Amino acid sequence: MVALEREYGVSIDDDLTIELRSVEAIREFIGGGTVEREARPESTVHRGLEGVAFDHTSITRIDGAEGVLEYRGYSIHDLARNATFEEVAYLLINGELPDADELNVFEKELRAQRELPAPVLDLVRSLAHAHPVEALRTCVSALGAYGQPRSPGVDESYAQARDAGIALVAKIPMIVAAHHAFRSGREPLVPAEDSSYAEAFLTVLLGERPSPAAVRFLNKGFIVHADHSSNASAFTARIAIGSRSSMTAAVTAAIATFAGSVHGGAAERAALLVDEVGTPENAETYVAQRFGRGEPVMGFGHRVYRTEDPRVRHLRETVVELSEERGDRSGLEILDAVARAMRPYSRHGVAPNVDLYAGLAYRLLGLPDDLAVALFVVGRTAGWVAQGLEQHANNVLIRPLLDYTGPRARVYPGAAE
Repeated sequence: MVALEREYGVSIDDDLTIELRSVEAIREFIGGGTVEREARPESTVHRGLEGVAFDHTSITRIDGAEGVLEYRGYSIHDLARNATFEEVAYLLINGELPDADELNVFEKELRAQRELPAPVLDLVRSLAHAHPVEALRTCVSALGAYGQPRSPGVDESYAQARDAGIALVAKIPMIVAAHHAFRSGREPLVPAEDSSYAEAFLTVLLGERPSPAAVRFLNKGFIVHADHSSNASAFTARIAIGSRSSMTAAVTAAIATFAGSVHGGAAERAALLVDEVGTPENAETYVAQRFGRGEPVMGFGHRVYRTEDPRVRHLRETVVELSEERGDRSGLEILDAVARAMRPYSRHGVAPNVDLYAGLAYRLLGLPDDLAVALFVVGRTAGWVAQGLEQHANNVLIRPLLDYTGPRARVYPGAAE
């Protein structure tokens, strides 16, 4: 958009930026100086369901223009700075923040569900060679065979779906952590009974008791990743629940969708930014070269936000803390320099997104880049469960249409006329 403005001496606002998302629209704009926004009939096709609200929700509110993210009406800023992930998971799944007694019961419920069935743990071990998110998707699917038994032909009830969802919130981090332990050549540790959600996960993942800074980062990271309204993976989970599939099946489908390179998979690619830029002094040249080749800068831009992703500041705060703890600010300085170099593009929605600092934080914890997507999934599971339960409570089979544009009334060769 910035290049178009410079070349043609025009100003492109947010509405026009959205209109110019296809090559065809850009060509039309270049040729005539305007986009014919009213040329299409009333039955226009919304590719990718852009701008289409398919249902109501009381879970997550996003205002992309203002950079607002709220869970059940609570600002992500208040939650990230003050809440535990267990409180946020309870809020998403049950609709309200828990009081002290409710939180205590919920924490015990999560702890009781941590242990993986022996056959699933064996499966995790057998997949030590696999990419973490591939192993995770496979093992979550396998959990469906060891959950609460259901009678043939009887759909999962709301209560059963909730129980299965809470079990997934508890077990998915243990799958991710056990897989990393096995591929690192060690047996998974058993976390202390009274460990918090983030501390238990890090203990198994790292094979040692984590630092307080690491626990704070994971707690905050899980909170900001917990839900993001109807993104592709949440929509997939709702489609599965809408067809009366089980909660475990829905979350398995969500993980498969999330792993795609333009959805959650972008987190893994953003982690390479530090290596590609090399030094803070290279940031402006790197950005100019990427845009000169028509290539995106990973960690910037979002389908919804037209300003900075509100989750970014919280991940950066924890990266600052981890960098100070480890005495290494080089990665932080590189990413900050890239963010400064990207500022001219921010008014067109190409501002920092949630992936920018997450990958560096994982590196500061001594974790490989390929864990980024699986770690994101650990936090997002609570949101998928909440989305699935909301769909379950007021269900409708999600069945959109396709506008057919192929040939019609063709005659098969040799068929009788």
